[in-house]
Amino acid sequence: MENNTKLERGLGQRQMEMIAIGGCIGTGLFMGSGKTISLAGPGIIFIYAITGCILYFVMRAMGELLVHNLSYKSFVDFAEDILGPSAGFFVGWSYWFAWIVAAIAEITAITGYASFWWPHLPHWISALSTVLLLLSLNLLSVRAFGELEFWLSIIKVIAIIGLISLGLWLAVSGFISPEGIQAQVSNLWSYGGFFPHGISGLLNGLQTTIFAFAGMEIIGTMMAEAKEPKKMIPEAIRKIPWRIMIFYIGTVTVLMIVTPWSSIPSDKSPFVGMFSLVGMIGAASVVNFVVMSSATSSSNSGIFATSRMLYGLAKQHHAPAVFGKLSTHQTPTGGIYLGTALILSASLLLATMESMMEAFELVGTVAALIFIYIWSMILISYLTYRRRFPQAHDESEFKMPLGNVMPYVALAFFGVVLYALTLSRDSLIALYVLPTWFIGLGLVYWLKTRHSEAQKQLITHFKAKVIRQNNAAKAYRESLRQR
Repeated sequence: MENNTKLERGLGQRQMEMIAIGGCIGTGLFMGSGKTISLAGPGIIFIYAITGCILYFVMRAMGELLVHNLSYKSFVDFAEDILGPSAGFFVGWSYWFAWIVAAIAEITAITGYASFWWPHLPHWISALSTVLLLLSLNLLSVRAFGELEFWLSIIKVIAIIGLISLGLWLAVSGFISPEGIQAQVSNLWSYGGFFPHGISGLLNGLQTTIFAFAGMEIIGTMMAEAKEPKKMIPEAIRKIPWRIMIFYIGTVTVLMIVTPWSSIPSDKSPFVGMFSLVGMIGAASVVNFVVMSSATSSSNSGIFATSRMLYGLAKQHHAPAVFGKLSTHQTPTGGIYLGTALILSASLLLATMESMMEAFELVGTVAALIFIYIWSMILISYLTYRRRFPQAHDESEFKMPLGNVMPYVALAFFGVVLYALTLSRDSLIALYVLPTWFIGLGLVYWLKTRHSEAQKQLITHFKAKVIRQNNAAKAYRESLRQR
């Protein structure tokens, strides 16, 4: 029985922050960083630092807008309110699609992780098992979901801190692997310098970097289910910089200290490969378990985000009404079932490809492009808000730092990323194909608004006809009285 009309405010601060971590720390870091390191070398540290800095300001812009009006349930609501209904439609559906694609990338990577233990296990079995697990998790109440996601994210946090500690200990102790490789800080610059491939290497590494950070904005989809959104949203956003320092910059730095960047495989998880390289096969199995749980956590957050986004779109009449209904657990089951079905179908299809990394890069590039669009729309909404509501900005309790400059810097940075994507054949294909999504979305919106206008005209015509008939009947009765 579906009789609830509002999402449950069941997410506490610790759950909300861990869901945010679970959303943005997944295969983009654990698996995609190998490809980025092969392209940029130790320069990945610089790429992660500049990308993280830019996205922190994007999140601050989003935070100011959400706190400005607590009736906003997500960034889609403020895009629609500030930029118009078409912006809400495009942002909402694009974000839904981005997380569907990102979750497909995560599931695809999980099948690759599974082959570390079971090399002969068909990929479709691991894909099917994971998606069924995610479906059952998301059908629970948001409180139970938040608790489960909290512990899934805790695993990756503990593992990353442990990995950093172990890597530093190996470097301090001068550990030498059976292959004769010594862990030392000088590995960062001893193999061609800090930027071995120059500017072109940095540009080529941007695509997988963007995908690694995708999901950070998931905080902006939790407004309706956070217990104290005015307090919790700013608190979660303020902690983003240290997360970037530890989870992104810390991990890849230690990785390249223990293992020279030139020895890190581009088609496998470098974290698993690091422990295998230094002869710690048992530790490699532990890390493989961590990266699998991490990818599962990220996919879980993706299904959460897509179902809530579809629920919001239905409430705004941008999606079929069935997706706006809630179960007795106050979860949007329609969006959950649709999301898991699409993710499963695409994952089973990609599981037939010979190279898991090839499939991962394909969907990862598409997702990265859509996330760039979402972040850009958040910034454009913020700039419009500052221009239209200067007093609201002045009175804001959570102002974006350097708000008159950084939105333009961030938009320029995204322009550089788009240029960088034209340098690779694989990402260029995604860049050419993606406009199909926006053309299709535009066509749907045109048909939707045309149908709505036709309905309005029909209703107006019917009302006018009824009024004319009432007036005619009134005039006829008046004439009878006069006789």
